[in-house]
Amino acid sequence: MNELKRVAELIEERNRVDAALSACIRRPALTGHLGDWIAAQIFGIELRQGAKGVDGRLADGRTVNIRWNLKRDNLLDLREDGPDVCLVLSGPKAAAETRPMVIDAVYLFDAAQVVADLRARGRKIGVASSVRQELWEAAEVYPRHNPSFVLTSEQREFLALFAG
Repeated sequence: MNELKRVAELIEERNRVDAALSACIRRPALTGHLGDWIAAQIFGIELRQGAKGVDGRLADGRTVNIRWNLKRDNLLDLREDGPDVCLVLSGPKAAAETRPMVIDAVYLFDAAQVVADLRARGRKIGVASSVRQELWEAAEVYPRHNPSFVLTSEQREFLALFAG
């Protein structure tokens, strides 16, 4: 019974934290909404509501789907009809008992290139599409530097706030 009481106390504490997070982002404090909001703040993404598979637009006009994966499992949710890019905030690759809300790396994929690679290999395109390790490495923009999507020192500092 002591464990049950402790769990009830922790849930009460979590509810207070979630309410404070919701007040900040003006959306439910779920991982997806938090990831969208964090990415919008750091990368200047204009968030949109309602467009299936598209969370917003980058400053250069490209449509973007934002994911915050608490564990990097090399899976992406993809669609044949867009968006232009997939921005993935990712936690650690190694499995853990818990999945802490951290950002260890950021990946920016050209969605059409990933879909073409999957199609060429006869792989499924849709929810939880398995993306090759080489494509993850090529798409990494943080912490590594990637000339295809250069981050400012300020963006890097902001991302470091969420490090594991």
